[in-house]
Amino acid sequence: MSFELAAVTAFLIAYLVGSLPFGLIVARLAGGIDIRKHGSGNIGATNVARVLGAKYGAAVLSLDCVKGAAPTALLPMLLLAVDAPQHVHLKVLSGVATILGHMFPCWIGFRGGKGVATALGVAIVLAPLASAVTLAVFLICFFLTRIVSASSIIGACAFCGIELCRLSPTPFGESTWSLALFSTVVPILIVVRHRTNLARIFRGTEPPFQFGGKKQTPEKGNEEPASPTNDQ
Repeated sequence: MSFELAAVTAFLIAYLVGSLPFGLIVARLAGGIDIRKHGSGNIGATNVARVLGAKYGAAVLSLDCVKGAAPTALLPMLLLAVDAPQHVHLKVLSGVATILGHMFPCWIGFRGGKGVATALGVAIVLAPLASAVTLAVFLICFFLTRIVSASSIIGACAFCGIELCRLSPTPFGESTWSLALFSTVVPILIVVRHRTNLARIFRGTEPPFQFGGKKQTPEKGNEEPASPTNDQ
């Protein structure tokens, strides 16, 4: 298969996989609710954990992470020879398509999550060392602040700096330019998706994270409108 055909195929498949709204699915199965009408209205793991509890939030986090990692790792192997010079570029393209699918899912009107968990799954495949350090940065920030959005933004910026340092002195060289581009553009995209959270952080009104539970969930058919808080 030519690289051009492989790229188009990988992008479409990865985007469709990324568009799977696991937060919406898990909330439907576990709580019988539309998660978009509860908490922040976001379909990500943080809002699911706030509304339904830790175990369901962890399930969504894991599924979103896997849906980022799987297309990134598998599609290039299935569509292109491993020793092909464009192999790494196809991995990056697949990962970006998956993240875009999560952020702008075609199945639910192109209104998805912030992309942090899916981006983590992609990053684990593309840059495992930078991902491990980034996860440590996120956990430290979350432990100190209990604010998921701030921790996610700081983690994304840390990933950018760590990966560009790893790729130096020529991060945008012929064989690494796509990784360098991923390491800059995706963190910027994550920060942009958190712009409303940033505004609240600067105002001092961003709420700390607290786990919810089924006892806090309104009954089906008596759903309250979502609050303006935006989660991952």
